[in-house]
Amino acid sequence: MRADTFAFLIHPLDVRRDVGRKYPALAHLPGWLIEFLSIFYPPVFISEVKGVQSRTNGRSLQGWFVACPLSARMMMTLPAAVVYRKIIQSGRMAERLGARILGLGAFTSVVGDGGVTIGGALNIPVTTGNSYTVATSIQAVRHAARRVQIDLNETTVAVVGATGAIGGVCTLLMAPDVRRLILVGRRMQDLQSVAAQAIEAGAPYVETTTDINRIQQAEVVISVTSALKPLIHPQHLRAGAIVCDVARPRDVAHHVSLERPDVLVFEGGIVRAPGNVDFGFDFGFPPGMAYACMAETMALALEGRYEPYTLGKRLQLGQVAEIDRIARKHGFQLGGLRNFDRPLTEREVTTVASRRLAVLAADAATGGKNLPVTV
Repeated sequence: MRADTFAFLIHPLDVRRDVGRKYPALAHLPGWLIEFLSIFYPPVFISEVKGVQSRTNGRSLQGWFVACPLSARMMMTLPAAVVYRKIIQSGRMAERLGARILGLGAFTSVVGDGGVTIGGALNIPVTTGNSYTVATSIQAVRHAARRVQIDLNETTVAVVGATGAIGGVCTLLMAPDVRRLILVGRRMQDLQSVAAQAIEAGAPYVETTTDINRIQQAEVVISVTSALKPLIHPQHLRAGAIVCDVARPRDVAHHVSLERPDVLVFEGGIVRAPGNVDFGFDFGFPPGMAYACMAETMALALEGRYEPYTLGKRLQLGQVAEIDRIARKHGFQLGGLRNFDRPLTEREVTTVASRRLAVLAADAATGGKNLPVTV
């Protein structure tokens, strides 16, 4: 029987930082020069992944990280044919290594048609990992809401990037459990289509907007766009709010955490892999922790499901539920709440919870009027 193997594609998000993790000498070069050189650079073998093992059937995996040298900005601005060629070259390296399934990380899963063309050019199945990213992000939202005593049934939830593949399914999963939805996107027609689906899924009240400032009204924010720069800044958030940032690069500016201790910002799609895992490469997480898109690829391999699982720009609710079941079966679990590559402390969580209670008390005293969003 052939070995259970997988590979996962990564690429630089922060050019100098991420390239410097593999090649420290290059970290001193200007970012524009690194990007220029990457156009001519071949795919890069990053590391071998060892120790992933199912808690149910004992199957273990061999895997590899392969890097496509293009940055996020380059993937969004270069001609699609150039980007496809680079990603497909990286996928072929994964094939040569012996991978039986390939996961697409970050913007390699976003460009063009969401992996369909890439999968058609390779001899192994491809998945974007978006289904498990949705599942774990919603789990993280529910977990954080409990920690700061937010009752979702009485809460306004904003989804930024609601018309995207991940944002749309996040919207449908949250729809029946919240009081009000605010859907934020760039195209009103597309937003209205998602809103109609949300109402059909059980949302009692849905608003659509192209104005990011409207998220000031939300106690829970889920942000998952393909923007190249942060969209959410300190002035956008209500005191006591929780914010799940699913996007890579991040949608939430770093100074939000510095200037708004009354807001809980955490990353979506972070899981702990089963087994004594060694990824062989420092991508900013503690040992054994991985992005959910990586974990989807591993979980499918542990299940023996060597098939194109999540591809294209539309996700299915059934897919999300199924991959969540498969991942739980093999021992993948939510990796706690993390913010900018570090775990959130109990003090940070209780500070936001206390601030939220103060907001509710003041809100009641003023007859339910909107409150200032600053500390």
